[in-house]
Amino acid sequence: MNNNQRQDINKWKSADHVNTYLSLAENLPHNEEITNVLLEQIPQNVSNILDLGTGDGRLLALVKQRNPQAKGVALDFSDPMLKLARKRFEKTKNITIVKHDLNVPLPEVKLGLFDLIISGLAIHHLNHQRKKQLYSEIFDLLTLNGIFLNLEHVASSTEALHQKFLSFVGVTPVTDDPSNKLLDVETQLRWLREIGFTEVDCFWKWLEFALLGGTKQ
Repeated sequence: MNNNQRQDINKWKSADHVNTYLSLAENLPHNEEITNVLLEQIPQNVSNILDLGTGDGRLLALVKQRNPQAKGVALDFSDPMLKLARKRFEKTKNITIVKHDLNVPLPEVKLGLFDLIISGLAIHHLNHQRKKQLYSEIFDLLTLNGIFLNLEHVASSTEALHQKFLSFVGVTPVTDDPSNKLLDVETQLRWLREIGFTEVDCFWKWLEFALLGGTKQ
């Protein structure tokens, strides 16, 4: 299978694929560590949160626990994931769930503005041009001093390191997600700076998992 064919495949509308991913995600290396690092970057007075590619809502739920007064918007395109997110948040106040494909521009008027935008292992499914466009849209949706945090699956610098990563997470080249379109950290940090973000940094990294972000000032 060539790269173009591989990038055209997306299995996230399949309940079986979603369940397999969630089972794997529960046991990813450094789960607790990366969650703690992400939460450390978030002030406890955020009032409006947007979660891009929310999946089953796990990340937004963790942020909401620290900011129970905050309003949240959980956005995803996968019906099986949205079903799980609705179940997670069915008794949680101030959470709106929106079906939207990140491959097309964000519905700015509908969403409003946010002082925190987060994403967890979602943006790497977009082609590189769309990634950069999305970062610009995120910047426009942030309030002054708003924060963007992206827990991302990024590209390794060598094929050997990529194979090492796959081995650690229990994935083979055959079972690896064919919708992944991985990009290196350095390029993404440069994009954020070019768009206008400040305080841009990679706050945490382990092989192909990285926490990237910046502030709108």
